[in-house]
Amino acid sequence: MNSMQYSKTQEFMAEMIGTMFILLFGNGVNAMFTLFNLGGYTNITFGWGLGVFLGILVSNRITGAHLNPAVTLALVVTKRFPLHKAPLFICAQMLGGFLGAATVYFFYLAKFQQFDPNLEHTAGIFSTFPAITTSFMPGFMAEIIATAILMFAILAIVENFVNDKAGFLAPFAVSALIVGIGMSFGAMHGYAMNPARDFSPRLFTALIGFKNNGLTDGSFIWAAPVFGSLIGAPLGAILFDLTLAKRK
Repeated sequence: MNSMQYSKTQEFMAEMIGTMFILLFGNGVNAMFTLFNLGGYTNITFGWGLGVFLGILVSNRITGAHLNPAVTLALVVTKRFPLHKAPLFICAQMLGGFLGAATVYFFYLAKFQQFDPNLEHTAGIFSTFPAITTSFMPGFMAEIIATAILMFAILAIVENFVNDKAGFLAPFAVSALIVGIGMSFGAMHGYAMNPARDFSPRLFTALIGFKNNGLTDGSFIWAAPVFGSLIGAPLGAILFDLTLAKRK
């Protein structure tokens, strides 16, 4: 992170807008695929990766680009980030996720009205759903493992690139990481790995009237990506510290 001091407002805006960029391109590519049948799963993984890349570029100079409450929590747990700043970052991230989803919805509103006028089949554009619908645990475990991989690799990238004077490569590496996780581990529960990427858009869909949204439809689908990521990220950070972290 840059040693220059920024105001709390600047930090809030950086995390909010950076997270919003993730959702703009992630939900946007999902909408292109679902509403227009353009592209495929490879497009989706690259769309999310590019969203993360641009989100990092937007916010990294000011906040170090957390863009994820689970990442912020992991950094607090491993004493890399002060606890007193976490609420500001997390609120900004959650709001950014909501605004990103809202922007995509209103951009494609006319097509939603044509394609799914009762909003019964398209909540998956905005949030994740399990491949195994008969049990909560497979999707929950998938989110824990995927987020642990994400956090472990982020810390490895930081140590290898940022601390070795090659920080300009870090956004590319993290974006490639997102694409790789999506391609290799994405199908079990949509590789949310981020409450701001999943719960905030899901809340938006519930408020706007989407059916089968995984939040207000009587299911607990929302819990797997939220709690799975909040468990997985600290787990990944702790495993990194126990294995590969540079010793002071």
